[in-house]
Amino acid sequence: MSRNSQPLQNLTTIVAVLVVTLLVILGLNSFVIIHPGEAGVLSILGKARDGALLEGIHFKPPLVSTVDVYDVTVQKFEVPAQSATRDLQDLTASFAINFRLDPLQVVQIRRTQGTLQNLVAKIIAPQTQESFKIAAAKRTAEEAITQRTELKQDFDNALSERLEKYAVIVLDTSVIDLNFSKDFTRAVEEKQIAEQQAQRAVYVAQQAEQEALAEVNRAKGKAEAQRLLAETLKAQGGELVLQKEAIEAWKQGGAQMPKVLVLNGDTKSSVPFLFNLNAATQ
Repeated sequence: MSRNSQPLQNLTTIVAVLVVTLLVILGLNSFVIIHPGEAGVLSILGKARDGALLEGIHFKPPLVSTVDVYDVTVQKFEVPAQSATRDLQDLTASFAINFRLDPLQVVQIRRTQGTLQNLVAKIIAPQTQESFKIAAAKRTAEEAITQRTELKQDFDNALSERLEKYAVIVLDTSVIDLNFSKDFTRAVEEKQIAEQQAQRAVYVAQQAEQEALAEVNRAKGKAEAQRLLAETLKAQGGELVLQKEAIEAWKQGGAQMPKVLVLNGDTKSSVPFLFNLNAATQ
């Protein structure tokens, strides 16, 4: 082997290594792996191609193409919202929205919004505001409290309908917080206090009525007892006077002590002498 052939062989070796390395790089850059829970969009020279790349391995032209990968699992995003009720009361709320991207529509998202962050900021947040306004405007402030489930259902329906055309699937929403203006809150508190006081007044009135009725019944019972006692004492007192008079007459006349005392000549109305003689004569 001549001295001139040695540099040529070294150059050939270097070129071969470079070619192999380039081929390996090109080969590795010619495929993309989409994992479960992901969807990809192939862009060639900056233009998004139709057809989403779903999970698996996909070929892509090397050097001139890129793949944007989107997370299509469930996402959670908290959105504040503000509106006015039908009776023009200010109402603020905070919603937790669970959603996911439609994997078959990620090409549309890539073309219209670009990234997920843009989608949340430019689409989901504003549409949440509008949907809340629609639901809140159907009710008064008091109904927003008493019909909270229906309020949330109207909000869910409006939000799902609005986001569906943007390839966003709403899975669930939760009302984290629901607040009213300070004036309305104070009015509600005053109303509750007034209702409690009214209920208390009714209870006190009913209690007083029951006590008055009980007092009347006690008075009637006492009066009846006094009447019966008076009649009893009157009857017993009359008999006692008659018996004492009979005893005095017997003592003065020396007659035999009678066993009965006839009242007004009526033998049926006789009174027995049941008193102790010594006690009666004292």
